[in-house]
Amino acid sequence: MQKTYLLRVPGTVTAGAGCISQLNSLIMAEGKTNIAVFIDRGVIKSGSVDEIIQGIQNGFPRVTVISDVPPEPEDRQVRDIFDRVRDSGAQLIVAIGGGSVLDTSKIIAAMLTNPDYYEDLTDISKIQNPGVPLFVAPTSAGTGAEATPNAIILLPESKLKVGVVHPWFIPSKVLLDPMLTLSLPKPITAATGLDAFCHCIETYISKKTNPFARLFALEGIRLISKSLRRAYDDGNDLAAREDMLVAAFYGGVAITSSSTVAVHALSYPLGGAYRIPHGVSNAILLPHVMAFNMDAVLDEIEPVAAAMGINTAGRTPEELGKAVVDEIYSMTKYLQIPTSLKDFGVSRKDIDFLTESASQVRRLLDQNPKAMSHGDIRSIYERLF
Repeated sequence: MQKTYLLRVPGTVTAGAGCISQLNSLIMAEGKTNIAVFIDRGVIKSGSVDEIIQGIQNGFPRVTVISDVPPEPEDRQVRDIFDRVRDSGAQLIVAIGGGSVLDTSKIIAAMLTNPDYYEDLTDISKIQNPGVPLFVAPTSAGTGAEATPNAIILLPESKLKVGVVHPWFIPSKVLLDPMLTLSLPKPITAATGLDAFCHCIETYISKKTNPFARLFALEGIRLISKSLRRAYDDGNDLAAREDMLVAAFYGGVAITSSSTVAVHALSYPLGGAYRIPHGVSNAILLPHVMAFNMDAVLDEIEPVAAAMGINTAGRTPEELGKAVVDEIYSMTKYLQIPTSLKDFGVSRKDIDFLTESASQVRRLLDQNPKAMSHGDIRSIYERLF
């Protein structure tokens, strides 16, 4: 556990069903009149934000809508979007969507005020000035991107997803409106919900964990364990949707103070080389990595088990550790998460590449509670076949 620790949070967080209606008044209070709005294709197609976009367009003299932010964006795609936004002279960005939209908006908000931050988006030394104000409203309950200083981009030449981290990526304003998540299909509800669970449990067991991270992580684990299956079974269960949105935010807050670990490290090459959605690859890996780590975290596992709703009375740490792993397996099975990488076109001959690529993600592996060798990484990938 860290001896000293730090917590960064967004400037203002507004939450609750219908809170998105406050968006225009929040923008007006910022005193900006030239607005760029980022949305992904799925949200546009659902029609769930048509009224919101119309309201922004009616309320401000110049509005540029970017409605084609791709999922899992490549660095060149981010630059292409920036070129369009730069020409508009945008003074403030509103991002409504999933993690990819929020991550893209973070990077572009910084690019608008840092002209040298362009060619290499991983070079945060080029970020010398705070970005333009960034207002975000997540439409999925998973990444926690609305709370984090992290942005994920795809580098095709290295077949890797890379996390770019800078404190000025944290949004200025966040609106957590569960109404925006009601249209999420079951598979996305499952994958994003388990992504949020990964954030909470990984930040809890990380070497960088601390009282701040554990406070948010445990409450996130409790809310997800209570409500993810309900949100999956009935997408219109507003109370469950709100629990999941708050839990995802808590997971993001925990990341700012701690870090994710080996689940995310092994997930990055799966997304980078095979375009497996981030939440899905994390969900596939989660039970296997937790089983590997369990003997190193037994002293801290009882609060996690209790938060997951597991009866802890009279049980040894070893018994609780097994119960936690069993419950994770049960949850992924209930949510119909694939169990084999074969489903995504990955073959056994790719294991060498995956192992080598994952072993390079030192930023996360070095925080894993248990040292993970090449052989350990390889063994986990092999289990996914």
